[in-house]
Amino acid sequence: MNYTIEGGSLPVLTITLDAGEKIISEAGGRTWSKGDITTENKIEGGAGKALGRLVTGESLFMSTYTANGPAEITFTNSFPGRIVARELKAGESIIAQKSAFLCASYGVTLAMHVNKSLKKGFLGGEGFLMQKITGPGIVFFEIDGYCKEYDLAPGEKLTIDTGVLALMDETCTMDVQMVKGVKNILFGGEGLFDTTITGPGRVSLQSMTVSKLAQLLIPYLPFNKKK
Repeated sequence: MNYTIEGGSLPVLTITLDAGEKIISEAGGRTWSKGDITTENKIEGGAGKALGRLVTGESLFMSTYTANGPAEITFTNSFPGRIVARELKAGESIIAQKSAFLCASYGVTLAMHVNKSLKKGFLGGEGFLMQKITGPGIVFFEIDGYCKEYDLAPGEKLTIDTGVLALMDETCTMDVQMVKGVKNILFGGEGLFDTTITGPGRVSLQSMTVSKLAQLLIPYLPFNKKK
């Protein structure tokens, strides 16, 4: 299986498949394809994992695309940003935000990941429910805006706004903390909560989330006022 990523900030992922090779995605994830490809929509991984996907806001079903001969299949971002690829070994997992998963080679599994700080996760909003993607295989993720990566040493910490975390190795831990100080809360303008990621492991951050863009646009949206 070979692939190319092109298109700049509006990326296009094209995967070249040989006969018998398979790609999985959320139901209806494919944008276009060329060649003889069979599509099958079904519940992957059993009822438990399927329910977990449903809870995180993803589709209950997964699409499996099987090449019946040389073929190409293309996926695109749902928001301007970047597509990144990660190769996972057997049993190796990565934790991703709910909307980050784009597609993967057949054999990769998806499950719900719950932040250990259950109560703090609820308070912090984004970051409570995430996805756990486990290999073996290659996984493609869509990142909103620019993608900045850090390789954290054991015990090294990274403090970020909630919702900025796109991906992190399973070896990393995440905690949600309330901002300290009344003045910081009232006048800081950065929200009530911060997310702290602790290494070791690789962390991928996204510069612009859909929710952040929506907040920026609200003052400019026309609203119908009753007379």
